[in-house]
Amino acid sequence: MYLTEDIIKENPNIGTQNAPSFNTRQEILVDEVPKLGKEAALKAIKEWGQPLSKITHLIFCTSSGIDMPSADHKVAKLIGLQPSVQRFMIYQQGCFSGGTALRLAKDLAENNVGARVLIVCSELMVVCFHAPSDTYMDVLVGSTIFSDGAAAAIVGADPDTDTSNERPLFQLVSTAQTMIPDSDNAIVGRIREVGMQYYLSKGVPKVIGDNIVQCCIETFAPFVHPGGPSVLRVVEEKLGLSKEKLRASKHVLSEYGNMWSPSVLFILDEMRNKSMDERKATTGEGLQWGVLFGFGPGLTIETIVLQSVAIH
Repeated sequence: MYLTEDIIKENPNIGTQNAPSFNTRQEILVDEVPKLGKEAALKAIKEWGQPLSKITHLIFCTSSGIDMPSADHKVAKLIGLQPSVQRFMIYQQGCFSGGTALRLAKDLAENNVGARVLIVCSELMVVCFHAPSDTYMDVLVGSTIFSDGAAAAIVGADPDTDTSNERPLFQLVSTAQTMIPDSDNAIVGRIREVGMQYYLSKGVPKVIGDNIVQCCIETFAPFVHPGGPSVLRVVEEKLGLSKEKLRASKHVLSEYGNMWSPSVLFILDEMRNKSMDERKATTGEGLQWGVLFGFGPGLTIETIVLQSVAIH
């Protein structure tokens, strides 16, 4: 976590229940969110192995902080992207926005010849940290599962495996987004003087469980955004999945927590690393097909059908 006891001591309004603290939080977030995103982006670019000049588009996701120029502008300068890079900013979409970024990147890559889209997801829980409260139980739940994190990925079409040795990890076959009817109040985040106040309905797992089968009529689900243990359990139960199908999601939740937008990228990274360590045939832990789900406010579900890539 970025937030330390020293920071809280220096800024006691952050740790005081219902104390106005928006300005204090903003001063931290508008600087640190792009910096954290920069670190993730540089790691992804280094692994990609291509020059910065080949990046044509930048998608930045965060629900942490609001400012103009926005975080995408800041991270583009921190990384040193070309001034002509085409930028897209995804704000305040919560946990499903990593899936949204992948969906948008797929469209950009397939409709712009030679496009290479850099996705950066960066979140700091300074935005929603609150002191424990006997009456506001959502804080206890959020403090248990929410965590800082950043992740980045580069998306393109027609990888140049001959001259530039681009190595695809997953193929984005198809994407979709849907809103579950009558679920607007299931997950809510409101920006107020005290920071982000969030409300998490106890009925979220049931709402997802009642609708997940419909989302999977033509697909299946080994990749799922780790909203929390109860969400993962209901997905397993409703879809009749064996325990190992959601291994990567559970691992990311236990090791890193729910980082909101970066979580789905962490899961894909965990799957391909585990696949390589165990010498599986594909990046999808030996499987060929999978579905990535992202759940968030709205209640919104992002669905991405993935095809694994053979490990040579």
